[in-house]
Amino acid sequence: MTNAGTTVVQADPPARAVRLPRRRGIELALIVLAVLLSVYGYCAVGLARYGTVPPGAAGYGAGLGVLALLAHLAVRLRAPYADPLLLPIGVLLNGLGLVLIYRLDLETPGDRAAPTQLVWSTLGVTLFIVVVLMLRDHRWLQRYSYVCVAAALVLLLLPILFPAVNGARIWIRIAGFSIQPGEFAKVLLAVFFAAYLAANRSALAYTGRRIWFMQLPTGRVLGPILAIWLLSVGVLVLERDLGTSLLFFGQFVVLLYVATGRTGWIAVGLLLAGLGAVAVGWLEPHVHSRVEDWLHPFASIDAGLGPGQLAQSLFAFAAGGVLGTGLGLGHSLLIGFAVKSDFILATAGEELGLAGLCAIFLLYGLLVERGYRAGLALREPFGRLLAVGLASLIALQVFVIAGGVTGLIPLTGMAMPFLAQGGSSVVTNWAIVALLIRVSHTARREYDGEVAS
Repeated sequence: MTNAGTTVVQADPPARAVRLPRRRGIELALIVLAVLLSVYGYCAVGLARYGTVPPGAAGYGAGLGVLALLAHLAVRLRAPYADPLLLPIGVLLNGLGLVLIYRLDLETPGDRAAPTQLVWSTLGVTLFIVVVLMLRDHRWLQRYSYVCVAAALVLLLLPILFPAVNGARIWIRIAGFSIQPGEFAKVLLAVFFAAYLAANRSALAYTGRRIWFMQLPTGRVLGPILAIWLLSVGVLVLERDLGTSLLFFGQFVVLLYVATGRTGWIAVGLLLAGLGAVAVGWLEPHVHSRVEDWLHPFASIDAGLGPGQLAQSLFAFAAGGVLGTGLGLGHSLLIGFAVKSDFILATAGEELGLAGLCAIFLLYGLLVERGYRAGLALREPFGRLLAVGLASLIALQVFVIAGGVTGLIPLTGMAMPFLAQGGSSVVTNWAIVALLIRVSHTARREYDGEVAS
């Protein structure tokens, strides 16, 4: 417009801020799919074994569906910005684990583990809901880092007072009830490591004496966390729980690398892990026998004693081929007493085949990736380190277990997250998913606030 020689230009309206979608509808749809796939697997086992749908299929589907729905409602209420993939992946892996344990229970009528595992899964989802509802901000945990490490050390020491089971002192058994305290300790130590490294990351990265290609931090800074780590690993070595020892060591090295950004910690960690593995493998008889089984998995066959557990596991993978024999049609029970715990991945490999194994590993990989993404999206160091540490726990555990049952590395005796029989393990894994939900909610909410402003 022009008026008395003056040109007036009408300004464009301000651009509307683009807000991030919350995607709770996507999460609900994926949860429904996860429950349907689990129920389908349950029915497939019954059809393969008896030619009919199991009578408890409706109850199983309803129970799993109600648990998943309650968890979804908790996320929708308290963490609406959370990553929409974390909860569905947990539901699918837990449901598949229940199906595999039920399938193996059909071979052992006197030792039924699926009902107990369902109870533990219920407790795990309940803990998930409590964490999501009660923990408003993950940074609250940073205030209680030393309480967490004290509780972790107490939990690690408790099994020493109880008799060993299968050569390891890692369980507490009272009146037929058993619990593995080390599973809970690993989450508490992750909180402590993240809090301490977040508070001292600059001193760890830029102070101290340079030795060869590394600049080591001062003893005053590195000493406390190194002492806690050595104490926890030393207790686990006394208990012969070397799998969890390796898990703690890997988590410690990963968090040091993330906190300092120095790749030298990875090199030092691999060197120390290799030296420690060689020393323990030669000096500890229980571990030495596992190393021998790994180096010579078919030695018992040559000696006329029949195949051992690792040999039977390799036979199960070979029998599965690419597409598997079908749920309920394998023979992995020949592996022995650990078929529902340490070697449950062999059942999945035989009956679901290479394709099914790849799908399971992709689920784990996606769970870990979303955990890393949530952590790296945060600016504050504690949340970043906590998310990376928790996701690394799952990644390392999957690698160690899968490597053991496939003959890549010696067996360690840990439980496959969500899949294997083990109440403490499934409860702990649901706690990890809950904490990742809280971190991802904070990360996406902060990003949304920046975009809106």
